[in-house]
Amino acid sequence: MNIHFTKRELDIIRKIADGLSNKEIGNILFVSKHTVKANLETIYQKTNCNNRVQLAIWAIKNEIINL
Repeated sequence: MNIHFTKRELDIIRKIADGLSNKEIGNILFVSKHTVKANLETIYQKTNCNNRVQLAIWAIKNEIINL
């Protein structure tokens, strides 16, 4: 896997895998839910995922997060 993620993107991926909403992630990272959504769209493009569940599974398979 040679996909480059920013620190913010990695933080969002981890929070998505924890089951948090965009609003909850925004509150934790001190950004708006709209900023989270924009970052999430970029993450979806990079990973070829279409939704949060696919992204969480992709992140586990690619060892971005550990169970």
